[in-house]
Amino acid sequence: MADIAVENSRVAYKETARRSRVLTSFKIRDGVFRWLTFAAAITVLLILGGVIISLIQGSMPSIRAFGFKFVYTDVWNPVTDEYGALAAIYGTLVTSAIAMIIAVPVGIGIGIFLTELCPEILRRPIGIAIELLAGIPSIIYGIWGLFVFAPFLQAYVQPGLIKFFGPVPILSTLFAGPPYGIGMLTAGFILAIMVLPFIAAVSRDVFQTVPPLLKEAGRGIGCTTWEVVGRVIIPYTRVGLVGGVMLALGRALGETMAVTFVIGNADVIPRSLLSPGTTISAAIANEFTEAVGELYTSALIELSLILFVITFIVLAIARLMLMRLEQKVK
Repeated sequence: MADIAVENSRVAYKETARRSRVLTSFKIRDGVFRWLTFAAAITVLLILGGVIISLIQGSMPSIRAFGFKFVYTDVWNPVTDEYGALAAIYGTLVTSAIAMIIAVPVGIGIGIFLTELCPEILRRPIGIAIELLAGIPSIIYGIWGLFVFAPFLQAYVQPGLIKFFGPVPILSTLFAGPPYGIGMLTAGFILAIMVLPFIAAVSRDVFQTVPPLLKEAGRGIGCTTWEVVGRVIIPYTRVGLVGGVMLALGRALGETMAVTFVIGNADVIPRSLLSPGTTISAAIANEFTEAVGELYTSALIELSLILFVITFIVLAIARLMLMRLEQKVK
């Protein structure tokens, strides 16, 4: 009996030692994983801080020369070293707004169609086709927009807009002038096509998270598909929808090559959406390689800083909206 007790004690001791080694191994791996993820997060913050510091340092000659006037002045003359960012800021905001006005309802509509109305056999091919649009390089969109889409707008769409809105106050100014083909409206259309896959894909994914029981309950009390979408699906997924829209807006604000091809690159504030204009990213892409002199280069870097601030403000507003929506849901 004593031998059996000793053997049981020895087995128990070995098992306890094994468990202790396993727990120690888990603890070490968890600690390493925690520090690796912490280091990754800190690295992102350091890179972001480095970018901000670099932009501020590069912008200092322009900031000292023009001050806050740089933001609300629309003069851009490298010959006389006079620079203002208002035309580029205006073009960036207007083209992004046009893109969102077009892409948001279309993208959400695509998501609704794919999840609620589309035949099962077509859902996967259409979904893949939409996602493939996001993988097309922006320069391809720009070339297509310049040589195909802009001539189409010039010949068929813009003359109709000018004629239709001609008698309407305010809108007659927004759609006035000769149909150039290229311009602010064309850039907005191209941006809408580029950001559409993001909105459509996010919308489809969040709509698929709606519990079938909720939709069946809506239909059970006599709701039509339209009412189920408007009163059940969209309210349930509004947080995800806002996130997808803001993701697309961030892409639209920073798009460069496609916009550069079709916007006309005129450093002015156009009264008409059909007229050429410019954006911050297009101005930087067009002029940075030709910038001669410290002040010229610094002005372009300050444009980059302004774009960074605009994007940061947009994302901060989006985050605030998401937090409020989440609180309402809770």
